[in-house]
Amino acid sequence: MKRRQLIAAALLAAIVPACTEAEEKSAGKPYPLETCIISGEELGSMGKPFVFDYKGQEVKLCCKACKSKFDNDADTHLKKIQEGGRK
Repeated sequence: MKRRQLIAAALLAAIVPACTEAEEKSAGKPYPLETCIISGEELGSMGKPFVFDYKGQEVKLCCKACKSKFDNDADTHLKKIQEGGRK
């Protein structure tokens, strides 16, 4: 039984850093703003930003709750991001 636990721990130790590293990299254009495009909150003010890629553009939101609001009008928000946040 201990051997299985050791093998599982070794596999987990190898997998977790690789997953974390992948989350931090974005395949898209870097997010140009210092604020959340949805709430206007400064990124990092509510903890680690929620980061994802949308149509080749990295998007950073202040929190995961803003994702559904982004999804409601994603292309409009994408355009605002690409224009530097101007409305």
